[in-house]
Amino acid sequence: MSLPLDPVLDEFTALEAQLADPVVLADQGRYRALMRRYGALKPAAEAARALQRVRRERDDAAALVNDPEMAEAAQEELAQLDAEAAELESSLQRALLPADPFDDDDVIVELRAAAGGDEASLFAADVMNMYQRYADLLGFTVEPLDSHVTEVGGLSKAAFEVRGRGAYRAFKYESGVHRVQRIPSTEAQGRIHTSTITVAVLPVGEDAELALSPSDYRVDVYRASGPGGQSVNTTDSAVRITYKPGSAEELVVTCQDGKSQHKNKEKALTVLRARLLERERARAQAEEREARLVQIGSGERSEKIRTYNVPQSRVTDHRIGYTTHDLAGVLAGGLEPLTEALARADEARQLAQRGDAMLEERAAETREARRGTA
Repeated sequence: MSLPLDPVLDEFTALEAQLADPVVLADQGRYRALMRRYGALKPAAEAARALQRVRRERDDAAALVNDPEMAEAAQEELAQLDAEAAELESSLQRALLPADPFDDDDVIVELRAAAGGDEASLFAADVMNMYQRYADLLGFTVEPLDSHVTEVGGLSKAAFEVRGRGAYRAFKYESGVHRVQRIPSTEAQGRIHTSTITVAVLPVGEDAELALSPSDYRVDVYRASGPGGQSVNTTDSAVRITYKPGSAEELVVTCQDGKSQHKNKEKALTVLRARLLERERARAQAEEREARLVQIGSGERSEKIRTYNVPQSRVTDHRIGYTTHDLAGVLAGGLEPLTEALARADEARQLAQRGDAMLEERAAETREARRGTA
């Protein structure tokens, strides 16, 4: 099934002309929007142009197949060109997949200890450190937003912002339930315990700057505290924002890691906007009954996505069956191979869905043509 090339090349040519227009250059907002689309479409246009060239060369070679003197060489060239065309069509299909609009955004990551008590809180601290190292390796900046340290030195919950182009792309597959299997230091019998934490990943982009009226939320200030209620701040710098208190839409956000009440309030509002944006997207997905591919699998955060087995030094991602025995490397921030595997699986699923849609479209056209000739 040959891919049509004209729509891609026509749009790209039109974009090139618009970007050279002095009127567009004078409108920076429009220029930036067109440049984003130009950058997104460029790989597809390059693949389309190369495929267009290969198809022309194939037509020329096919014309020589019936020439006794050129037939053998023409057949060899056809085989090479067919292989090249297949590879280019695959590249073009991948390039035409819709980009995640949040991929380049900053991101807020929230962790919560779930089943397992103290051991779960210790695991939450381990995962927090893993993400910090992962962000450092990628050159991102991490800013703590909120953390609640337990008496054993773990984290009952924590939130932080990762800043840098592509932060959401790097972290978006981390949403879900993470499970650890290990022997706690307090376990006298040497038995393996299983504990879990939940991770939520929220993009922070222009859309997150939605309008919030002060009448929509209540702000409470209090003194930040450490493990066991121990005061770690002598001023009321911690902030709690309650969105639409008492209603079915109530959301509570806390921020206490900064020393400035004003900055903590700004950070809490950033988290609140991101949560509201995420809730609206989830609502739209439920209405349309189709999940946007933020993560592989069902897309539900309640889904167990990954297990960290300490005795066997094994990490398994259950969504794609990915396994590595380099647990130490993963906990040191080496998440890139896993993220790349998840991205490839995501891409493969989208390509399969696109192929199914194209087949259904062709089948519908055939049925319509048959009805027209009946």
